[in-house]
Amino acid sequence: MDRFTSEQLAEIEALRSIRNATSRPVSDGLEEVLHTPFPVLDHGFVRVVDYMGNDDAVVQAARVSYGRGTKRVSEDRGLINYLLRHWHTTPFEMAEIKLHVKLPIFVARQWIRHRMASVNEYSARYSVMDREFYVPEREHLAAQSSVNRQGRGDVLEGAEADEVLDLLRRDAERNYDHYAVMLNEEDAGTHRADRAGLARELARMNLTLNFYTQWYWKADLHNFMNFLRLRADPHAQYEIRAYADVMLGIMARWVPITHEAFLEHRMGAATLSASAVALVRRMIAGERIDQSNSGLSKREWGELASVLGFDAS
Repeated sequence: MDRFTSEQLAEIEALRSIRNATSRPVSDGLEEVLHTPFPVLDHGFVRVVDYMGNDDAVVQAARVSYGRGTKRVSEDRGLINYLLRHWHTTPFEMAEIKLHVKLPIFVARQWIRHRMASVNEYSARYSVMDREFYVPEREHLAAQSSVNRQGRGDVLEGAEADEVLDLLRRDAERNYDHYAVMLNEEDAGTHRADRAGLARELARMNLTLNFYTQWYWKADLHNFMNFLRLRADPHAQYEIRAYADVMLGIMARWVPITHEAFLEHRMGAATLSASAVALVRRMIAGERIDQSNSGLSKREWGELASVLGFDAS
């Protein structure tokens, strides 16, 4: 099925053609892509519906000023870096963004654990779900990790991968067929006069978690960064990371100075425990350290080695 219907594409074009005069600050980069859907996975997307504020809003709030005034961009960059470096969060709450997201239900259930946004989801009590479901690409079809209870191991290959993909497709197709029968919508929208059809709120229980849902999701910049710090991380589940990567690109357009500082002080940074800091000081002093005399657990030692780039063995 196509990602967008002709009606949806026409609506998007109509929205993009509207120009409103405003006295409020805007983000030039975000204005260029406002309402434009960014494809994610096989049927999903992210699009910016609205936003409030830009880098200037962060600076203004931090200085409690009326605007940029005589301050230079270099000074604004320094201030934003200082704020992120020292975990001053409230100035970043002064900018907000609203997204329209289409995503698999199992990704939505993982996403909603971030309890820091306003969310309004498509209602399957009110409307009929589309016949759209997520099937992974072969390179993302992996076995359960033997060392990480919530991670993936080796990629499945050959007949085993073919069987899993076939099961995913057939189960989703069968369940949607049964969903349509229960709704009395079994033949492309036609109805049987002798059946009333099951209530939508009940029929939906038969659908699998890889079916797509949609929602409007609104968050301030501080919480937006908290989401990206966790979900754009290489250790995050691939499917939600695919959305986070697109959102990271949206952030670069929206607040480029904050995005630059975010990469420096959050995404590319590491936090060390007090014990790890003490251990690093011992290393700098020239002491020979291994896991046995480090005072760290095996896992902590491995994590420190990964951060600092030394051999943990």
